[in-house]
Amino acid sequence: MNTVAPTLVDRIHDALDTTGAIVAGIGDPQLGLPSLCPGWDVRFELNHLVGGVRVFAAELTHTDPEGDHHADWLGTHHRTAYATAAHLDRAAWSRPGALDTTVRLGFGPVPGPMAALIHLTEILVHGIDLAVVTGQRHLIDERQADYLLTVMQSMDFDAFRRPGMFGPARPSSVDAPAHERLLAFLGRSTSAA
Repeated sequence: MNTVAPTLVDRIHDALDTTGAIVAGIGDPQLGLPSLCPGWDVRFELNHLVGGVRVFAAELTHTDPEGDHHADWLGTHHRTAYATAAHLDRAAWSRPGALDTTVRLGFGPVPGPMAALIHLTEILVHGIDLAVVTGQRHLIDERQADYLLTVMQSMDFDAFRRPGMFGPARPSSVDAPAHERLLAFLGRSTSAA
């Protein structure tokens, strides 16, 4: 059986779907739970994710995102806000030549494939964070987590280990699920507080 490996765009689409299922399962009372990101709660992390997705989609399509990264993107309907952002993002990445563009990020211009990997990381890791904190680990895509961990371990990742992004790697068991090993590699706690 001949199978084609998923492209980065395919992986982004899959991550949007997986994280969408996690967001759909977050109840309003859970928005105040502490996040795995120190100093954040679930609402702040989800708003950060939705804002990042909206800004990324706007950058790819050369449109106005209608707010900055940390504007209030959620309003009173976090599920709808995420679904809207995911729809715009999917359309932006589905445009012909999306990976051939240079994307302007907060730290400068980035070639399309690296921008796609950064974006995949944002969607997947924040989705995992949210799943862990809200008791939805069963929705985590372990194959995606394993793929991302393998990619990160194969590159010089130290440039990303700075406050506000990723901390020093934490110890983890080789027998732990891929998402726990990924979170530990990124310096996150692997359990909800």
